[in-house]
Amino acid sequence: MANSLFSLEGRLALVTGSGQGIGFALARGLAEHGASVVLNGRDAARIGGAVERLRATGFKAHASTFDVTDFQAVNADIARIEAEIGAIDILINNAGVQFRAPLEDFPEEQWERLFKTNVSGAFHAGKAVARHMIARGMGKIINIGSVQSELARPNIAPYTATKGAIRNLTRGMCADWAKHGLQINAIAPGYFRTEMNQALVDNPEFSAWLEKRTPAGRWGNVDELIGAAVFLASDASSFVNGHTLYVDGGMTASV
Repeated sequence: MANSLFSLEGRLALVTGSGQGIGFALARGLAEHGASVVLNGRDAARIGGAVERLRATGFKAHASTFDVTDFQAVNADIARIEAEIGAIDILINNAGVQFRAPLEDFPEEQWERLFKTNVSGAFHAGKAVARHMIARGMGKIINIGSVQSELARPNIAPYTATKGAIRNLTRGMCADWAKHGLQINAIAPGYFRTEMNQALVDNPEFSAWLEKRTPAGRWGNVDELIGAAVFLASDASSFVNGHTLYVDGGMTASV
């Protein structure tokens, strides 16, 4: 009984932005717990390679190459997945971008790019998938926030604004869709070793600051996010809704 709470056997999960990094780790983690997974991204070659890596280890994986900022493409490909692959039981809204610059010099086009990808992308995919989930009376949506859903740091104010928006979009999705049997929650990672953070990982001064600032005293490893994703994707979280789960080594708990 205990193990069945966390089983994802027979379920189909769509993970946006899953060609590498956190998205790929989460897709692999869900597959390890029994789910079939649809990997999504804009780079067809990267997504194809990621799908092949999962298939090579015996997992059921499929590719999807819609751009989350294009709502027509999102709607069309999610309809295709539902018709050709199966009903989407789990959506992880992971697609995101970053750009660093002092706020007074921040390029307007980068502000627009961050919001279109990080916020509008989650809205487009969430809305398209939720319509199918509502008709079935069940479904799991997991949005990927950040410690920047709660905290700020110099040179990333627009990114911080997008991740704060994700925290409240999660609450809003819960307020609208929980009555239809959906659970919508968020995972807010701290600082993890990923391709997006590689410049920071390679910066000795920043890494030293991070290790001192984080109670756990280190960077996170992407596999340490899998447990949170499996919990929120499974029956174990059937009465958890509108919640943001910080996986950050204690960063948001300490000053």
